[in-house]
Formats: sequence, C-alpha cells, structure tokens
Amino acid sequence: MIRTSDPRLSVIVPAHNGAQVLAEALPALRASDLPHPRWELIVVDDASTDDTAKVAERFANTVIRLDGAPLGPAHARNCGTEAARADILVFVDADVCVHPDVLRKFLEVFTADPKVSAVFGAYDTEPRAPGLVSQYRNLLHHYVHASQAGEADTFWAGCGAIRRSAFLRAGLFDAKRYPRPRIEDIELGYRLRSLGCRILLRPDIQATHLKRWTLRGMVQNDVCDRGIPWMRLLLERGRLGEGTLNVRAEERLLTGAAALALIALVLAPVAGSWVLVGVSGACVLLILVRNMTLIRWFARVRGPWVALGVVPLRLLYYLLNAAVASMVLVQHLASRLVGNRSGKTASRNHDQQGVESVTTLPPSRGPEP
Repeated sequence: MIRTSDPRLSVIVPAHNGAQVLAEALPALRASDLPHPRWELIVVDDASTDDTAKVAERFANTVIRLDGAPLGPAHARNCGTEAARADILVFVDADVCVHPDVLRKFLEVFTADPKVSAVFGAYDTEPRAPGLVSQYRNLLHHYVHASQAGEADTFWAGCGAIRRSAFLRAGLFDAKRYPRPRIEDIELGYRLRSLGCRILLRPDIQATHLKRWTLRGMVQNDVCDRGIPWMRLLLERGRLGEGTLNVRAEERLLTGAAALALIALVLAPVAGSWVLVGVSGACVLLILVRNMTLIRWFARVRGPWVALGVVPLRLLYYLLNAAVASMVLVQHLASRLVGNRSGKTASRNHDQQGVESVTTLPPSRGPEP
C-alpha cells in the first residue's frame, strides 16, 4: 500500500502466525470511517511461519518482518512504534476486528482533551467464536469494561491508543519481562499512571474478538499469563489494596470468600463439623449473590442456559484467583524472610569484620617528642 502523508494516527498490529485472523481484522480497519490519509497501518510480523506477511501486504502501509524466534507482542509493538510517523499510536491485536468508528473516536478523544494520555475500549457483545467458554470470556470482558467507564489506572492494548510522547516517557512496553502475551499492557498502564498520565476507558469504542477459548486455555491464561504475573506486579508496586477492573475491592473480597469456602470444605470431614460445611456454603452463596447482576445480564444477552453455564465458570474463576493469590503471597513472604535473614547475616559479618579491624590496629604511640 502507498504510504500516507502526515498521518494523525499510526495503527500498529502485532501478529504471529496470524494470517487467518488478519484476513478479517485488516479489512475491518480499512473500513474505518476516518479517511485513510489521516492514518497509517503498520503490521509487525513476529517471525511467523505462515502467510502473515503476505496477507498484511495487501492492506498495510508498512509491514515489518522480524526474523528468528518470536519475541512477543510487546517487542513487536515497540518495533512498530519505531516506524510510526504519527503522534498518536493505536494498538490493535491481530484477532480483533474494530468497528468502523473506532479510529475516529480515538482521534476525537485526544483532540477534545489534550490532557488525556491514553484511551482504550472494549470488546462488543458479538464475539465470533461459538461455545460456552468463548462466549463467556469475551462477553465478560465487555461487561467489566462497560461497568467501569471513565478514569482508569491501567491500559489495554487489544484496542487502545496512546500519545507517542507519553509512551516514550513511560519507557515503551517491557519486552524483556514479557516475551510472550501476558500483562505487558497492564504493566505499561501502571507506569503511565505513576507518571501522572490520564487514562480513559471508553466502552463505546468497540471491537469484535475472533479468539476461540477452551477451558484448558482459559485456566492457563488465568493462572500463568495473567494471575501470577499480575499478582506479582501488584506486590512489587505496593498496590495490592487498590485497583479497578478485575482487581477492584469487591473482586478481592470474593476471591477471599472462594479461598475460605475451599478451606472449610476440605477441613469439614477431618473435623467432623457441619459448621464448616455451612461456612463453605455461605461463601459460595455470597459469590453467587454478588455475581447475580452479571448472571442476569448473560441471561438477557445469551439466554438462560448460557447464564446457567456461567455459574460454575465464575466459581472456578474465583478459586483460581484464590490459588494464585495464596501461592504468590507465600512466595513473596518467603523471599522477604530469606532476604531479611541474609541482610541480618551480612550485617553481623560486617560488624564482626569491623570489630576485628579495630582490635588489630596497632596501639597509638602518641605524638613524637
């Protein structure tokens, strides 16, 4: 494609073996109601072994091919930024089909308020993949973002935009720490907020997600790719007691309730106590009651059978959160304990060396006569 002159937006799409999804995602971008001379499209092929680059060449102004082993979307997005010419960077995942008004709305947000540094949207209510788990995951994303509109303390790179100046000041995506898709955008959002940057969540800026979820993939994602690294990040940044979206106060409370329910249920037969069974049941009931609005919403948009299937998935979600939180907290406390012991040992050794150095000094003879 011909390079546009003086674009207002640079749209960056990282892709690894994404030929199939790009064949839908890139035409969706091209269907934008923002005139194309006002934006450019950059696709970064992260060492794909399929026809990703060939598909991208049909739609993109610039295609960057990375050789060797894939280094992840964080690295790919950073590489795309180097080729970008606009002051506003728009990040769109390869398996995301944006609505026609997305680019225009991004530009309108930044034009209307120069103090906004970043903005991101949400998935719509029409996820492409069928099946309970796929529908649950993608619709849940929409529900959470739609209920948290306004000021945000993190960022989402699936369909998000950021001023180049803020992105560079924050230090780009941490590609070294996140060499695979994880929470690189969340971590970037925390750095932006620590710099005093404003981030907006606009759930009316929507896109369709093409990803097909399996139960195994969902568990792996919640534990390995999001739960553990996100929990560690919160501990490192001292933000365990604050947050929005998936880490707001109510979510932490329900995670604790899930942990208590499981512990009580395991101990009940050992202690021969029906009280513990009651405690476990009460915790489960609390989780269901606090999720009733979500369950009703699923019933309205997908029907009662899907809503019924969401119930065990929600309980599994909180149990996984509890397991992750417990494991990471134990590791964190253990590492601090070991660190404190090492520090005390080093301090004692230092003090002993100091004493030895003092006692081996030759006695002063006083001034020469």
